[in-house]
Amino acid sequence: MRPVFYVLTFLAVMGLGFWAYKQNYTTQQALRDVDALQSEIADLREALALQRAEWAYLNRPDRLRELATINFDRLGLLPMDPSQFGAARQVAYPAPVLPVIEGAIEVMGETEGGL
Repeated sequence: MRPVFYVLTFLAVMGLGFWAYKQNYTTQQALRDVDALQSEIADLREALALQRAEWAYLNRPDRLRELATINFDRLGLLPMDPSQFGAARQVAYPAPVLPVIEGAIEVMGETEGGL
């Protein structure tokens, strides 16, 4: 009986060793994947910061003013003036359309007193 117990114990230890070996490599692969994703996120953040800086550079008011002046004949853009804006109370909003009630239903019913 003891030899069978020893063999089963040996097989269990071998199985657990194999399982631990496999888990170790799975964990290492997951850590490599996380590092790669973090590197990709850092690269994308850097690219986004660069694009935001370029956007801010291209939208400088003096540059846009110069472009509007150069392309005035083609675009007809004029500088903005405070008199071009209106007040919210000057906006003509459409009157709300109320739905027509058809087929009204009596919900109260008749009273017992016959009133």
